[in-house]
Amino acid sequence: MAPPLGVQLYTVRDALAADRDAALARIADIGFTAVETYDPTADPEGFRRVADDLGLRVVASHAVQLVTGDPEPVFDALATLGTDFAIVPAGIPAEEFTTRDGLARTADLLNGLAERAAGHGIRLGYHNHWWELEPVFDGRHAIELLADRLAPGVVLEVDTYWAAVGGADAPALLRRLGDRVAALHVKDGPIDRDRPHVAVGAGAMPVREILDAAPGALRIVELDTCAGDFFDALADSRRHLAALEAV
Repeated sequence: MAPPLGVQLYTVRDALAADRDAALARIADIGFTAVETYDPTADPEGFRRVADDLGLRVVASHAVQLVTGDPEPVFDALATLGTDFAIVPAGIPAEEFTTRDGLARTADLLNGLAERAAGHGIRLGYHNHWWELEPVFDGRHAIELLADRLAPGVVLEVDTYWAAVGGADAPALLRRLGDRVAALHVKDGPIDRDRPHVAVGAGAMPVREILDAAPGALRIVELDTCAGDFFDALADSRRHLAALEAV
């Protein structure tokens, strides 16, 4: 059975800011049943009520506050939202991924934070961009060296598009990381940092091979940018991914 297919709500951030409840209703109407939030402390009680009414489950949440502020309010908000999966999406300087010492410091930071999260029944993940892939040490991407230093309970949410932009063969990377990969950001485009993303299946990413390389990972659709309508792109992405999973 395929893992849940969700949406990173940063994709529709402008619509959420204008009318949160209407934006979530559109996500549900498209057929998604899972979401990943990006600002868990913004009215978690109200968000949970609306999500429950719409049949949307919060499967994970990004929370930059975990490394830039006090993580305790984040842990409380996650419990309210009904998820036990917290992800660090940013907040660690890119320079830390360019040296072995920086990677050691990053691992220590994440491992310590994971211990605090575990006390709340929460597991911790790390989400990459391109800068964790571009540095290569003896033929291995920086994120692979980071994974070697992470405690067993710390997982990765691999943004497959940014991994490709950073120079990685995304399916091969996922196979090497193995069970460390708990979630995927599935996105598509021209594999160019500065050009808009497109619906999954309409770009240059090897989507089928990516899904096959991490069969047990959560699938989270995200578009950071889009030349057209974000909701249309999400609908097209869901149709494409549902067709692949049905094969």
